[in-house]
Amino acid sequence: MVQEALTNVHKHAAGAKTYVRLAHRVSEIAMQVENEPAEEAASSARLPSGGNGLVGMKERVSALGGVFVSGPTEAGGFRVSAVIPAS
Repeated sequence: MVQEALTNVHKHAAGAKTYVRLAHRVSEIAMQVENEPAEEAASSARLPSGGNGLVGMKERVSALGGVFVSGPTEAGGFRVSAVIPAS
């Protein structure tokens, strides 16, 4: 999940400052990848698409009984979050 979210940042907001947060709790594992807006001068990386993207991430998290949320932030960046059961 983290790798794919970071690839998306690189593809769609190359050069944007990005934060990765991971938490392992007794009953769940949580991850969040959030980027700030890309600078105007940053160009798209033009990486090939694997075809899975956000829909594929959501399907994989749901298959594990977890919760997936993604969308733009108020600051103009983008956030991907997932929580899955630890067991």
